[in-house]
Amino acid sequence: MTTAVRLAEDPARPRVRVVAAHRRDACTSAAAGAIWDPIYASHPDVPRWSMRTYETLCHLHGRGRPEVRLVDGVEASRHVIPAPGWARELPHFRVAAPEDLPPGFRSGWWYRAPIVDMPPYLRYLERRLRSSGGRVSAHRFETVDEALRRADIVVNCSGIGARELVPDPDMEPVRGQLVAVRNPGITRFFAEHTDELEEMTYLLPQGDVLLLGGSADKDVDDPVADPQVARGIVERCATVDPRIGRAEVLGHRVGIRPQRPVIRVEREEAGGKVIAHNYGHSGAGVSLSWGCADAVAGLLEGDLQR
Repeated sequence: MTTAVRLAEDPARPRVRVVAAHRRDACTSAAAGAIWDPIYASHPDVPRWSMRTYETLCHLHGRGRPEVRLVDGVEASRHVIPAPGWARELPHFRVAAPEDLPPGFRSGWWYRAPIVDMPPYLRYLERRLRSSGGRVSAHRFETVDEALRRADIVVNCSGIGARELVPDPDMEPVRGQLVAVRNPGITRFFAEHTDELEEMTYLLPQGDVLLLGGSADKDVDDPVADPQVARGIVERCATVDPRIGRAEVLGHRVGIRPQRPVIRVEREEAGGKVIAHNYGHSGAGVSLSWGCADAVAGLLEGDLQR
């Protein structure tokens, strides 16, 4: 949807139509905790894409968009490691003192990050798309060729669906699960830093709701919440703040992350038509969204002008 908005607002003014198999509230993005954190995805341009997205989300917050909050918090590791370079470039960065860290964590750093409330944010993006003349319709494409029969330019943002649609055997589903609880008064985020997408602990405040995470079940594409995983999430988060153990559970969120060894953002031609791929973002889809949308627009600049 971000890429569609970026293209619909392009000076070339193309006619943009989003075709999706799932409803907006049933997609992986709707389940995301969506803290800006440019890790768990690989591509040489991740630093540039992530900073472009950071700046855009901060701009939306500055314009009063209620879906985007700027939240202070700490990211921590169970090992002694230095803060990554991207963190050191952010406002309010500082190394965390030992007393800032929960039991079991040995290093960490403070910074300010955007946290996006995804269900209303997706509605905002759709309204913005429609206001630029874009359309949204429901359909499931079985192949890329089927999409190319409908348009001269196709942008493939199919996430885990690219595994069958392209097809792309490098795609790997990774199920993620969150627990939403009534916020007991937590205003700062906490995020566990790990080298790979795996079981981790994080607390993401979104006003009256607190999102708790998380999990990473590789090769699992069943979007049904696992009660045992949910209990483990709550127990881990309660070690960070004991109030969570008494918080009312409001619901569960499950999404299938589209993991790939390297994000695919590239243009190719097929039978005189053009396809731009934009998928494989793993757990960093929101964090890279506006940067990758710009990249797609750049790949298609000449095609749009023609």
